[in-house]
Amino acid sequence: MTPATDNTKPWERAALFAAGIILASPLLYLLVFGPGTPPPKDRPAAFVGSEKCRKCHETEYKKWLGSDHRLAMAEAGEDTVLGDFGNVSFTDPYSHVTSRFFRKDGKYYVETEGPDGKPGQFRIAYTFGARPLQQYLVPFPGGRLQCLNIAWDVDKKTWYRLPPYDVVPPGDWLHWTGGGQTWNAMCAECHSTNVTKGYDPETGDYQTTWSEITVGCEACHGPGSKHLAWADLPPLARSRTDNFGLTVRTGNVTADEQIRLCAPCHSRRFQLGDNRHVQGELLDLMVPELLNEGVYYPDGQILAEDYVYGSFAQSKMHQRGVRCSDCHDVHSGKLHKEGNAVCTQCHRAAVYDTKEHHFHKDVYEGKPSDGHLCVKCHMPGRYYMGIDYRPDHSLRVPRPDLSARIDTPNACMAKGCHADKSLAWNIDACTKWYGETRKPQYGTVFAAGRARKPEAEADLIRLAGDPLLPTIVRATALGLLRAYPNPASHDCLAKGLDDPDALIRYTAIRSLEYFDPETRLRRIAPKLYDPVKAVRMEAAMMLSALPEDRLRPDDREAFRQALGDYRQAMRYNADLAPERYNLGNLAANLHDVPTAIREYEKAIAIDSQFYPAQVNLAMLLNGQGKNKEAERLLKEVLLQHPELYEVSYSLGLLLAEMGKYKEAEHYLERAAMGMDYGRASYNLGQVLLVLREPTRAERAFSRALELTPGDRQAFAALAGLYLRTGRTDKARELAERLLRLAPDHQEARQLLRRLEN
Repeated sequence: MTPATDNTKPWERAALFAAGIILASPLLYLLVFGPGTPPPKDRPAAFVGSEKCRKCHETEYKKWLGSDHRLAMAEAGEDTVLGDFGNVSFTDPYSHVTSRFFRKDGKYYVETEGPDGKPGQFRIAYTFGARPLQQYLVPFPGGRLQCLNIAWDVDKKTWYRLPPYDVVPPGDWLHWTGGGQTWNAMCAECHSTNVTKGYDPETGDYQTTWSEITVGCEACHGPGSKHLAWADLPPLARSRTDNFGLTVRTGNVTADEQIRLCAPCHSRRFQLGDNRHVQGELLDLMVPELLNEGVYYPDGQILAEDYVYGSFAQSKMHQRGVRCSDCHDVHSGKLHKEGNAVCTQCHRAAVYDTKEHHFHKDVYEGKPSDGHLCVKCHMPGRYYMGIDYRPDHSLRVPRPDLSARIDTPNACMAKGCHADKSLAWNIDACTKWYGETRKPQYGTVFAAGRARKPEAEADLIRLAGDPLLPTIVRATALGLLRAYPNPASHDCLAKGLDDPDALIRYTAIRSLEYFDPETRLRRIAPKLYDPVKAVRMEAAMMLSALPEDRLRPDDREAFRQALGDYRQAMRYNADLAPERYNLGNLAANLHDVPTAIREYEKAIAIDSQFYPAQVNLAMLLNGQGKNKEAERLLKEVLLQHPELYEVSYSLGLLLAEMGKYKEAEHYLERAAMGMDYGRASYNLGQVLLVLREPTRAERAFSRALELTPGDRQAFAALAGLYLRTGRTDKARELAERLLRLAPDHQEARQLLRRLEN
């Protein structure tokens, strides 16, 4: 046999050898490291920092470098400080305090009014934000970082005073050295990544930590160690790891799932604990603010800072599945396109980007005009922090007609538009262009509900039960129904407990405080097993007002667990007055009066303007027989907030109890005139009888019956007054009128029988 001839050339052998090495390398790797070994499952993923992402995600990393997220916070230094620290002075035009900004030993300092009211020198440790303004953080004892209320205007290159502009002394919550300006409590969780607040409710100290000083990649994608370990493997050695080892799924998600990624920071909310950057239900981490007074106008337009989510959640865009990334690049934060082009990605330009739709010119009197831009009409904004313009993301149709009805702003009359014209002119213009027809808007109902108008109840029930409306609108309607403790409202709130949306269930529970104990047990106890944390917590809080032995034995463990979660969430936020107030309410429910008093007092010490704690403390002291202290607290509240008619009512009742009838008359009359609440008029009538003013008492009882025809006590008081003064004809007329309104009114029927005999 002829031996086989090797015709392979040397370079071909080298190539084959190299190919063999390439093919074998995964096998060699497997021999060394095991078969595609995924990261250990028993060890949670850890944060690694954005720099580790750069190698594989260079494009996204570069976009992020210039983003607001990247510039959210930094150590003060040559590359980060934008303000002028060249020994320049700035005099606050409101407080008239002069501050000096200077450098010493290479560091940055400010000389300004300190916590004791005296000038002091404070080192700047961190910058906060980069445009359109930059703030500066000053380290204080106890681990606090305080936000200076003088900021740097990046465009104008000048120092300026941040709002609020009220001059407050040191020691006040809003002074720059006070709790309202403490970075750890108010800002940290959304300006850095993986923040642990570390607040000690007993000492008041912080041990706040973060894994990355800015808002890094892992703020959205979750801790990256497992993903990094997976990516470091040769491609063929990578196992099939769920979501590539990342704890938060950001690709192939629904619009709601994506919005839930942004909402924990881009919302006005109440946080239940540290954000661990994991996937999950929004109300496991936070509870968003509803369209409440002081934050939103009645029609849902932004008033205070809402950070977008609450606005967008109202919008038709949200209902149609539009998500943040449809308009914004998620890594740079910038819009995908300029001008109307960002809107005409979805909306037909031939219809909406035309003068026939917007009726505005792009050039007016020879100058460029922006009146034709979609955002001018549909996203009117407001300035926050003095110079930071933020558009309203509720994306609404301009409604000057609503301005006439409920005193809301409208885009037509914004500064730079038609503010120089009358409201009637703007309404006429809209009518001329778009016709007479106007769609119903929930703002009219919310305005009436906020004013506790009796006629609002039916409409609030309708809104709360309308599944076609945005969830945040329905939840707001449910919240307003708390002021209507009637059977119809109770039915609506009870239905809310079984709603598929957690925010509806949560709000329904919070509004059920008027339910009788048996109904609470029957309706709320099942919510101790709700899949969402905030719902379980609120159910436990509501049930805490009942003795635990009223609960079924099988429910008690779930109750204790949920109540423990509630207490933990409140203690997490115990550096804020509302959460101290909630701890006080919980202690009061549990009949732990000393703890309740202590928590209310701490809430007041944190923020002396937080009146709910003063009111509840006054109620508690009244129950302890300490009426003079209760009187003092309520009068202090009314001195600051004379518009709080409920507090006037409470003070009037307290003064009547103390025998101070003349003073009681003053506060009860104020309450009766300020709110449509029949009981206030009834109690006023009783005090007027004591003061021997029967004519005025008659008017007060009549008003009570007008507001609440079924009020038996008011009927008995007015009928008794007529009988005692010999006016049987008036008593008969009263009974007959009530029977026409309520044919089953037993007291009226009995009175008529008595008069006939």
